[in-house]
Amino acid sequence: MKRLVLLIGLLLMFSTFAQNEKLQWLSFPELETALKDQPKRVFIHFYADWCVYCKKMEKVVYTKPNITSKLKEDYYVIKFNVESEESILFGGKTFINSDDGMKRQAYHEIANLLAGQKNKSLELPAIVILDENFEIEKRFFRYIPPKEMLYILSN
Repeated sequence: MKRLVLLIGLLLMFSTFAQNEKLQWLSFPELETALKDQPKRVFIHFYADWCVYCKKMEKVVYTKPNITSKLKEDYYVIKFNVESEESILFGGKTFINSDDGMKRQAYHEIANLLAGQKNKSLELPAIVILDENFEIEKRFFRYIPPKEMLYILSN
C-alpha cells in the first residue's frame, strides 16, 4: 500500500513538472500588450493543420525542457495557423485572410507579411524570430531538430 501511495505521489509530481514546462503560446493581441509592458524578442511558429513537420516540431522540439525554458526566458512565443480566418488587430491595423474562399491554400496576411518569400509560396513550418522592436532577425522554412533549435535560440 505504501508503495502504491509513493508511486501515485511520484506520478503526480512528474506530471505537474511536465505541465510547468509547456509553452504558453500568445495571440497577436496578447503579444502587443506584452511588448508594451516588457520588450522581448518574439518567436513565431507558423503552421497549418495538414503540415506533418509542423506537428512533428510540436511533439519533438517544443516539448524539450531545455528548449521550452529558453523560449520562456528570452522570447514571447506565438503559434499561428496560416489558414486562420480570424481578423487580427495588431499595431492599429486589421489583418485578414483575404484569400479565403478564393484559393485552395488561403494564407492569412500576417503569415504572408512575416513568413512570405519573394516569388515563392509559403513554406511550412515557418519560424520567424523578431527583435524587441518587431524587426525580423531570422526566418526558417523547414523542420528544425531540437539540437539546432537550441543553438538558434541561444544566438
